[in-house]
Formats: sequence, structure tokens, C-alpha cells
Amino acid sequence: MSSLYSIKDLVTKKRHLHCAAQKVLNNGGCGGIDGVEVEEFRENYTKNMSALYRQLTEDRYEPQPVLRTYISKGNGEQRPLGIPVIKDRIAQQAVKQILEIHFEEIFCDCSYGFRPNRSTEDAIKKVEEYKEQGYNWVLDADVKSYFDTIDHEILMELIAEEVSDGWILDIIRSWLTIGVMTEQGREETTEGTPQGGVISPLLANIYLHHFDKKMTRRGYKIVRFADDFIIMAKSKAKAERALEVTRQIIENELNLRLHPRKTVITNFDDGFKFLEFRFYNGDYKMPKESSIKSFKDKVRKKTKRNRSIGVAVMIDELNLIIRGWGNSFLLGNVKGLYKKLDGWIRMRVRCFIEGKKAKGQNYRLPNKILRDLGLESLLTDVL
Repeated sequence: MSSLYSIKDLVTKKRHLHCAAQKVLNNGGCGGIDGVEVEEFRENYTKNMSALYRQLTEDRYEPQPVLRTYISKGNGEQRPLGIPVIKDRIAQQAVKQILEIHFEEIFCDCSYGFRPNRSTEDAIKKVEEYKEQGYNWVLDADVKSYFDTIDHEILMELIAEEVSDGWILDIIRSWLTIGVMTEQGREETTEGTPQGGVISPLLANIYLHHFDKKMTRRGYKIVRFADDFIIMAKSKAKAERALEVTRQIIENELNLRLHPRKTVITNFDDGFKFLEFRFYNGDYKMPKESSIKSFKDKVRKKTKRNRSIGVAVMIDELNLIIRGWGNSFLLGNVKGLYKKLDGWIRMRVRCFIEGKKAKGQNYRLPNKILRDLGLESLLTDVL
């Protein structure tokens, strides 16, 4: 039975809209198809927000198509993104802030991705907890093109189970169906929710909440982070049964598809990959090769010798990457890897400095000098 109704007034409160706007503007990012960037929106903030407020309260709000762009997935493939205009991002954030409060109360504990106060680290700890309880077999599942293939009608039905406000439902549907602007022109969107939309992660979790409920009620040990999930079992036979049930729900009820090659049954001895970790030889955890490659690519980009920036600025940028990536794997057995990567990073920094001064002059800079310059180490927080 729906429990959220008449929430238009909550979404359109001026204080609430301004809070949503500040979150969107502070997150930055590029503009959408109208070409309006964050700073330009800020310069005309009062005018822009007044217009959005009137559109929402007078039922004249219509979103614009999202801008199609691509980012590298790190394996040679490209991931499509759909970037809404800033006005639409703010509207999505305002709706998300209201819906999220309600759905957080009903989401299952097995879900960790894109949720407040939950992290990759929490998901990995749950995997370790289940393993200690004897769940050594793993169904490693992959939903094929998840965000791009979400069924709009099923999604709207699932939302309507909890939300009876027609105004909100109409706006959400408009975000789903408004279309994508590509170099060839506007393309219709008959399925999927664009990665890049503020509300897309919440909608994606609402969609798979149906799966979470059915699996947990059957007693399955599932750990899910967005569309990446594993189900742990105490025997191969039980893992195979979990696959049958998973396929029934994912494919027959949610109209999605499990990737035939990437969905496998394995165990801790043979090894598997989950999130950014590789599990093998029992419970030995290391970052995935693709994650290491992506990290090194980012370091290379920041330490190119032809960059026209100072050493201090480069090191500040580099430290953000080192902290962000390094802290993601503190649960893993990474000391040896981090030590090796630290040496490689120092080599890159020395070459950067060498390019700024006389050739060869600083290549032998001691590690202490690099530390004095502010260069951080991946090993800082490793026990």
C-alpha cells in the first residue's frame, strides 16, 4: 500500500529547493544541452531558482533531454552517461531528498551502493562475515547493461507501491522518457535510466529492491552494491539453486538479463572479483587489475612533464588521487602492492621535477625531499 502522498509541497518548499541547489552546484560537473555551466547558473542564481520554483509549483515544469557523453570503463570500452541540465539536476535532487528518506526505511540490509552511511568497505566486511560462517561458495552475478535496460513500466509500478502522489510520479516518468541528445539529434528513451542523472542511483536501488526482498525472504546471503552483487552459499548445489532463483526474478519478473559469460559459480579457493577486490587463496584480497590500471593512468595524467603547472599544485592533485584510491583498499592485503606503487609514483614525480629544471638535476631526489614537498604515501594508513 502506498505510504507517500501529497508530497509536492515538501519538494517545492523554497528552503528545500535551495538546499538541493547547493548540493548540485557544490558537486560541480559539466553543463547539459543548454550549455549553462555551474558558475553561470550561480551568477544568475536568484533568477534561475525563481523560474524553477514557478515551473514546479504551477505544474509547468518540463525537463530537457540529457546530453550524451562517454567515459572510459578502464577496459577499452566506453560507458554512456546522460548529463541533465543544471535546472533538472536540482529538481531531481529535491525529489530524491524526499523519496530517499522513505525508501531508506524499507531497503534491505543487503544493499550497500548509493546509500547514505554505507560503503564498499561495509560490503566487503559483510562478505568476510559470511565466509567466516562457512559460506564459501559464491554466485558472482552480472546484470547485462543494467542502467540502460531498466523497464520503465515495471519501475513506475514499483515506485507507485510506495508513492501515490501523481505529481511526483509524472515528473519521474518525464525524466525517464525525455530522451537523449546526441551528435545526430534527439533520441527517444524507451528503457533505462541515464547514468549521470542525480536520481538514477536511487531509482536503480528501488528497482532491485524487489530482488533483494525476495532473495532475503528465502534466506539467501546476498551482498549487493548497485547492480554488482554476489550470493554466498555453503555448497555448490545451493549456489546453483540460488542461480535458478536469481534468474527467475531478474529475467522473468524484472525483465533484465544476466550476462551469460560473466555470471559464474565459484568459491574462495578458485577466486573471484567483487567490487574493486580480487578474492583468492581463501580470503586474500587485492585490488582488481583494472582498478590498478585506472589508478596508474590517473597518476600518469597528473605527472606528465609537459603540464604547465608548478610542482606544489601537481603534488596536491596527486595526493587527492593517492588518498582516494589508497583508502578504498585498506581492508585488503595491499602492503606489498602499495610499496611497489609508491616507488613508481616517486619515479613519476622525480621525472616531472626533472622536466621543470635542468635535465638530470633532480632525478636522484631523496624520498625525504619528496615527503617534505608534501607527497603522500599509499602506505600511510596501512597496518
